[in-house]
Amino acid sequence: MSGLLYYNNKRIQKPSIKGTGSDRKICCFTGHRPSKFDFKHNENHPDCIRLKSIIEKEIEKAIIKGYDFFVAGGAQGTDTWAAEIVLKFKEAKYPNLKLEIAIPTPEQPNACPSQAKRRYYNILEQADFNTYINEKGYAPYMMIQRNNYMVDKSKLVIALFDGTEGGTKKTYDYALRKNKEIIRINPTNFSVEAIYNQKSLKKGEQESFFNYID
Repeated sequence: MSGLLYYNNKRIQKPSIKGTGSDRKICCFTGHRPSKFDFKHNENHPDCIRLKSIIEKEIEKAIIKGYDFFVAGGAQGTDTWAAEIVLKFKEAKYPNLKLEIAIPTPEQPNACPSQAKRRYYNILEQADFNTYINEKGYAPYMMIQRNNYMVDKSKLVIALFDGTEGGTKKTYDYALRKNKEIIRINPTNFSVEAIYNQKSLKKGEQESFFNYID
């Protein structure tokens, strides 16, 4: 599968920066849309503020560990929050960060309200890469293609996942099958769980398996 790849809004055939392959520490995001949360679109709700704070902490932990390339899916909710946090870090503290938005189809924002569309295109304007997985049309399988693309590209997946069925669970399960490292944030109790596949651990790191409440 190959998407249309853009860098600074100019179409190119290959990434123009080094290290976008297996040698680079890449992190992607998966998580629920607003309809899954009790607070819906109210981002001033204390629970939403707390979740965003946890996501921010986990992103900065990843940056400190050497992750400097982040991939988000462009949907409302988790994807948007994560992308905006990466852009904030890039502007304020870590200018070398790169952000890619993986877009399942150019029609993705069509059903969004006008405010969400403005937010979406603002993120695309600031992102280093906008990758279109499909050139036209819309079908549910395109979301799966986009999600799998992000997981396949990444070493680490930060997942805002409550355990229920849906696209986030499919992506989470796919990441498990692909032996990715996962940081799971549970929005129902604000717990954070780090899941490291045994194959990806170096000798002496088995003690890194942990669960904690943030």
